[in-house]
Amino acid sequence: MTVNGHKVQLGYHLKPDDYLQINGRVVKWDKYADQPTRVLVYNKPVGEIVTRRDPEGRPVIFTQLPRLPVGRWIAVGRLDINTSGLILVTNNGELANRLMHPSREVEREYAVRILGEVDDAMMERLRKGVELDDGPAHFDDIRFYTGEGANKWFYVTVKQGRNRLVRRLWESQGVKVSRLMRVRYGDVVLPERVRAHSFYELEAKELQELMAFVGL
Repeated sequence: MTVNGHKVQLGYHLKPDDYLQINGRVVKWDKYADQPTRVLVYNKPVGEIVTRRDPEGRPVIFTQLPRLPVGRWIAVGRLDINTSGLILVTNNGELANRLMHPSREVEREYAVRILGEVDDAMMERLRKGVELDDGPAHFDDIRFYTGEGANKWFYVTVKQGRNRLVRRLWESQGVKVSRLMRVRYGDVVLPERVRAHSFYELEAKELQELMAFVGL
């Protein structure tokens, strides 16, 4: 290995203008240096899954994202195949880990369409907490949005990333979730202009605020 035509010793630190060759071949090493943090707000449709490859051949979110010259996209949490809406994707592993860590108690807000009668007593039980198969759970916030009869929309907020938590909470009360869409993760809201299968990249100020939120 040579740098600027001279053999180098183990432990040498490359500088921005260094010309690196390995076995006589030029290596464009600079692209492997630290990459700027990027965050995408992706609008996942029903039917897509949050994985890199699916043995059943179902569509995955990562094929809808721009290619990175270095590194890979990391999804912040998951949405099941029947849930749509906001999912954050980043190339910064530490940022992803902090956003997902239970100690952060990051709010996730969902719009939910319910089939069945929902009364004030049910909403109060869901606020206070109910017992699920994997322990007690509750909505941190629940509010009626629109609809009539047995087909109504609600907004709910949780701070846990447990599997199918929102659906299971509603189903514990004998009602059915007919549509579920995540609209917010922390302070990041899904913009109305971002349609299914598309994404929005956080701008510098938004990215700075998100990094500060998790202490980076």
